[in-house]
Amino acid sequence: MAKKILVIEDDKDIRESIVYVLEEENYEVISSEDSKILRSIHEIAPDMILLDNWLTEWKSDANGEQLSRELKSNPATNHIPVIIISAVSNIKEIAEAGLADSYLRKPFDLSDLTDMVKKYLK
Repeated sequence: MAKKILVIEDDKDIRESIVYVLEEENYEVISSEDSKILRSIHEIAPDMILLDNWLTEWKSDANGEQLSRELKSNPATNHIPVIIISAVSNIKEIAEAGLADSYLRKPFDLSDLTDMVKKYLK
């Protein structure tokens, strides 16, 4: 059974690229442009979450750091690896503050993306 990855990214081109690459690696990918999809996290039951840090305000309730912290603080979801994706220079600090498992700095090489996913979905 394919591992399931939830991708939350408001940039359509980046989101579609991530989905394409991960589906080519035989992952089941569910994607969204906003964080509202997290309301269905228990039904989706992802094995990993790739989370953009800077979600456009009108499309989302919070930023990636806040969302990651909420996921990692909840006993029902804290086992799910969360990778924060961002172009900001302090992404490492944001990921740490959000209790994320790791981070990926934009722009990223697609092989870095697949390597990161494989690392956390062994």
